[in-house]
Amino acid sequence: MKFTLTDFFQLTKIRLALSVVFSSLAGYFLAADNIDVKLILLLFIGGFSMVGASNAFNQLIEKDKDALMERTLGRPLPSKRMTSFQVLSFGLVLSLIGIATLYMINIKTALVGAISICLYVFIYTPLKSITPLSVFFGAIPGAIPYMLGWVAYTNSFGIEAGMLFLFQFFWQFPHFWALAWMFDEDYKKAGFKMLPSGKTDKSTAFQVVFYSVWTIVISLLPMTQYTGILNLSNYGGFIVLICGMGMIFFALRLMRKKTKNSAKDLMYSSIFYLTSVQIIYVLDKI
Repeated sequence: MKFTLTDFFQLTKIRLALSVVFSSLAGYFLAADNIDVKLILLLFIGGFSMVGASNAFNQLIEKDKDALMERTLGRPLPSKRMTSFQVLSFGLVLSLIGIATLYMINIKTALVGAISICLYVFIYTPLKSITPLSVFFGAIPGAIPYMLGWVAYTNSFGIEAGMLFLFQFFWQFPHFWALAWMFDEDYKKAGFKMLPSGKTDKSTAFQVVFYSVWTIVISLLPMTQYTGILNLSNYGGFIVLICGMGMIFFALRLMRKKTKNSAKDLMYSSIFYLTSVQIIYVLDKI
């Protein structure tokens, strides 16, 4: 079967992959005292390859379920544009490229990348059909990229890397639940259990607000001077807080309206917030 660029984009989830790479690079620039173009290139290739591999394996495992959902019907496997063997081979090649490239940076970065793939493919993916706790396990590999950039430059796991991980870990919950709210009907067709209460109700919306608040609180921790060399000025913290209030606004609106459109607004506002915080952290350092 012919492999097209469109298939490559869909298999790797190109937009997701690039957003993950952006997080990794943000972590790198936050840690870096000087710019190493070679290291940045390795981090870009390695990060993209690891995410692409994870997504390929995910689609291989979920090919039958993807065929049941309207939003995933057009993917390479359900549409039969690619075979399972092709996708498996594609995932293995990307995994090898990713691990080898990250190893060229340092062994810790490669180890974290490998752990991320394993958690996403062997824990998160199968648990989606079993329990809403899958989101918890999925949040771990989802939070690794930001930390990965820091570890790539410093070659160490310190309180700073832990802080970056913790922030993006908590951010995953309102983001994923907003997405799951939007596609709740599709997910139920495939048997996926993504929402904490199992329904698009007030209980789920309350947890969205709860984790949104904690995400904002954690994002301000660098202002306390207890996060090692990762610091945030009062001015930077004020801007982060203002951005966070926007996300809280949409989370509260979801709890009030409980509609797909309000969930969509929250999903986009969470992306804006994450990107804003990552940029503000770097600019504040300068």
